Amino acid sequence: MSSARKRKNIVGGNKGRAVFRPESEGDSKEARHEALSSTEQQYPGWLMCISCVAGVIAMVYCSYLHSWFMYTLHENNMWFTNIKEVEREISFRTESGLYYSYYKQVVQAPSLSQGVQELMSDRLTEYPDTINILERMNVYQEVILAAIYKLLPASWQEDPIMFYIKSVFALHGMLVAALFVLTWILANSWLAGGLAAALYMFNRLDTTRVEYTIPLRESFALPFLWVQAVALTIYFRPSTQGWKQRLSVVVAGVSTFLFCLFWQFNQFIMLLQAFALFGVWVLDILPPRKVMVVYGVQAVSMLAVCALQFVNTMILGSLVLSFIPATLILMAVRGEPRMGGHWLLHGGKVVMYSVAVLVLMVGINTGMKVLLQVEADEHIFKFLQNKFSGEETRDFDSRLYLCLSIFGFLTWDVYQRLTQGFVLPIYIFAHLVFLLLILLDVIKLWRSYAEDGEKESGEETTDQGTANDSVSAETKAQGLRKSKREPKTESWTLIKSRPELVFHIVQCTFFGVLAMTTLRMKYLWTPYMCVLAALLVTDRQVWRAGLKLVKMTGAGTVDAWRHAAVVLALAVLITTKLPGVKKDLEELREFWDPDTVQLMEWIQQNTEPMASFSGSMQLMAGVKLCTGRPVNNHPHYEDKLLRHKTKQLYQVYGRRTPEDVHAILKSLGSHYIILEDSICLAPLKNNCRTPDLIDLDNGVLPDGNEPMEGLKRSSVPRFCDEVRHQSPSFTKFFREVFINKTFRIYKVL
Repeated sequence: MSSARKRKNIVGGNKGRAVFRPESEGDSKEARHEALSSTEQQYPGWLMCISCVAGVIAMVYCSYLHSWFMYTLHENNMWFTNIKEVEREISFRTESGLYYSYYKQVVQAPSLSQGVQELMSDRLTEYPDTINILERMNVYQEVILAAIYKLLPASWQEDPIMFYIKSVFALHGMLVAALFVLTWILANSWLAGGLAAALYMFNRLDTTRVEYTIPLRESFALPFLWVQAVALTIYFRPSTQGWKQRLSVVVAGVSTFLFCLFWQFNQFIMLLQAFALFGVWVLDILPPRKVMVVYGVQAVSMLAVCALQFVNTMILGSLVLSFIPATLILMAVRGEPRMGGHWLLHGGKVVMYSVAVLVLMVGINTGMKVLLQVEADEHIFKFLQNKFSGEETRDFDSRLYLCLSIFGFLTWDVYQRLTQGFVLPIYIFAHLVFLLLILLDVIKLWRSYAEDGEKESGEETTDQGTANDSVSAETKAQGLRKSKREPKTESWTLIKSRPELVFHIVQCTFFGVLAMTTLRMKYLWTPYMCVLAALLVTDRQVWRAGLKLVKMTGAGTVDAWRHAAVVLALAVLITTKLPGVKKDLEELREFWDPDTVQLMEWIQQNTEPMASFSGSMQLMAGVKLCTGRPVNNHPHYEDKLLRHKTKQLYQVYGRRTPEDVHAILKSLGSHYIILEDSICLAPLKNNCRTPDLIDLDNGVLPDGNEPMEGLKRSSVPRFCDEVRHQSPSFTKFFREVFINKTFRIYKVL
């Protein structure tokens, strides 16, 4: 193909990566050369094929390497394949153990259908109440894995718990593959994908926690969020047409649905994504049609999850399902962007639409919650209100979250580690540069609206004053419509040629704000850091702009320099970080918790199968998993009645009389209580001990505090400490049946 033919395909049509205006006599040779260089460099077909195959091999290798790395670290830390089954299960701390117990329950059921039926009428999790686990919790992944395990040939089956953890590690291999492909597409270089994967793996302490929290909901959900990111990237590219566009929508739909199905916090992540979509629409970066399609994908996915969770009203009352219709209403009202007016006027309209959509969202959400009587998520909004208001609260639920470090602000050590891992400085520079380019491009776009509006106004005046006009009314109307759709101005760096990148920059901004305000959510932001840092190192437009200063603008030269840069970056990263990784792999530990093992074995051997237990939420998850006994409370805190029950059960750590505690436990169906000295006798910690939370909620002055308004000192001894002495006032209600260095069990008489 001749060079002239190449130029025609790239500049004159819509098939390339960017959309450029047709050449005119005023176009300089330098401008035409820059337009050609901004698109993908045309290499021989056989070379492109070899490069693509090499990229796929590198992607598969990075995916496998990460899965193996996570599995090996977990094995080295726990000696998981050699410890007892009860020790393996105890290693699933807090809510992880609760989720895994449902997989174990379905696997051990005589049939899959019976196992699912047991989950739908469960009396073990919130005894004596019967609840539908599939409605209350996101545990379909456990059902799916249990079904796959039961369908495997006997010769392929291993221990159910090993199949479970290997499946999760495989999913995180898929996550790395998705990051690889996402960066590959954005940078048009699979070497960039390799750099992103390397940054992700070498910064594992802040990019993932799957190695020690395997059953957490995010461990299943996050891989599908990044698959969705890849699909949306392809869909948003201007050059994507036909079957590629349809396929990308299907992949985005499936991955969005699975992400929402697997994580109870899906509504908050989807809300941030909906904000990002609103941003790229209101700034005229993405066409309304594409934004509406993705909104439809979000809404259908969440409604499908709602249906699978037996009409979970918490989903129907979510903010995102109120934000989507609010945005669609504004889209209908706004229509196509109008020409004319100062560019500041367009900025004012953006602010106006942003305020309007938030007001509409709140109105729709309030109406939905009143109509459906949704109260399950009220604790989250109370927590957010108390966190950002700075006011001291005595509310038990709010303080329970506020006192957990994972719900606090991003800590300084995270920034330090990410800086030492090279990713943070490069990412910050990349994000700021891209944000600045987007801002400048948006201002250029708005100015073009003003210029085109003035031009159209002038043309109309001229047309009215000219008697012999040779242009037909139909031609003028077509020209007017075309100018409104596509302003006659230059092709901008990002918003016209790379809207998919702009979307990711905006979404990453929202994820970053969430991560900085909530430590637990940093795992949404740090993978984006790796992607954007790798993109900056390898981006063709960035390198072309830099090399243009030294008059090196050839496409081949640009590609040579950027690929040399990524190879150098990989070499530096591997040289400096690989020794630390090898050291981590050489450290061998063994799981050791004899007190908890003794507790679980005693319960299993000395209590009736339907004897119920109450205690700390974290411990109750382990009791249910390891012993199969009913528990009265658990760490999945998303139900209003359960939160009230937990607060009542936690009175064992407050200053309450034995009569009061006995009455509470009997009313809630508790047969045994398990007390932990690590909770009862915990050192003072800024009123964040469990006893302090109970005291504040009860209106009692916590230990070690000066007099405070509204709180009184109590002469009643703390129940958890006093019951150990087994005085007559306690023994008529509670009898000690088990004790070791960590736990005490009392039978409720």
